[in-house]
Amino acid sequence: MKKFFVLAMVAILVLSTSLFVACKRDENVVRLTEVTHSLFYTPQYLAMALGYFEEEGLKVEVSNGSGADNVMTALLTNEADIGLMGCEANIYVYLQGRKDYPKVIGQLTKRDGSFLVGREPVENFDYSNLDGKTVLMGRTGGMPAMILQYVLNNKGYVNGQNITMDYTIQFGALGPAFTGGNGDFVPLFEPSASQLQVEGKGYIVSAIGMDSGEIPYTCYSATPSYLAKNGDKVEKFLRCVWKGTEFAMTHSAKQCAELVAPYFEGTTLELLEMAIANYQKFDVWMTTPVTDVEGFERIQDIMQNAGELQRRVNYGDIVDNTFANKVQQK
Repeated sequence: MKKFFVLAMVAILVLSTSLFVACKRDENVVRLTEVTHSLFYTPQYLAMALGYFEEEGLKVEVSNGSGADNVMTALLTNEADIGLMGCEANIYVYLQGRKDYPKVIGQLTKRDGSFLVGREPVENFDYSNLDGKTVLMGRTGGMPAMILQYVLNNKGYVNGQNITMDYTIQFGALGPAFTGGNGDFVPLFEPSASQLQVEGKGYIVSAIGMDSGEIPYTCYSATPSYLAKNGDKVEKFLRCVWKGTEFAMTHSAKQCAELVAPYFEGTTLELLEMAIANYQKFDVWMTTPVTDVEGFERIQDIMQNAGELQRRVNYGDIVDNTFANKVQQK
């Protein structure tokens, strides 16, 4: 009994010490889960590379959620402090009636970052080239697929009538499926789109985000309970990201590529530069972290068009611009 008591006391002491260390560490740590690891989020990685987070006394721990559903789960189970994903995930969770559901606190990208890739180069592409073609779409209900469907529908295409929209392949497998002979056109993010072009296996014909309009495509989210206790930390985090955005918009693709290269091992500097140049050219990043009403309503239009929205929700129920407004004002 005495031995058990001693062991128990040791266990309690170890646990207490661990909790103390964890609490002390958590004062400046931000656990960020992103929907995928992508050059689309270059400003965030520039903020890391340039030491902006360190300057604010923050240590950002980044993990790859591999999907918005996993990012949302991480937030709801307190495995992440901030999540980077599309705001459609916030809408879905809100409609489920969840309490303390994550809200959008800052917007990073303002349009779809994927490019439509064809098997042949097409000058002055205007979507008339898609008559009778097969377009690989990605997962049904996924934001890339919903946006591409929205664009194609607005161009007069109806699945099964004058075009084939193939939803049988997961978005992450679209590139290999296309090079393997599936489909005539495919939407791909960078650097995959440029990679196919370099290899002569595909050609970028259109920036899909330029055809769908501005939307809150990728946003930072957090629960109200986290925001209530960590407002200062959140404001610092957002400020760092938008300093990274300003750098991305005012410096060459080459300079940006050299800085973020350590976070994208295995990708050549040439390909990184090409990809970032495309994102700069097509104006994908926000000039302010504030999410506006117009873009929010458009993303609901896109979701409704795809038959994936149970009912429309109010902007104020999903978006909390409190900290984004503070960053914008400074």
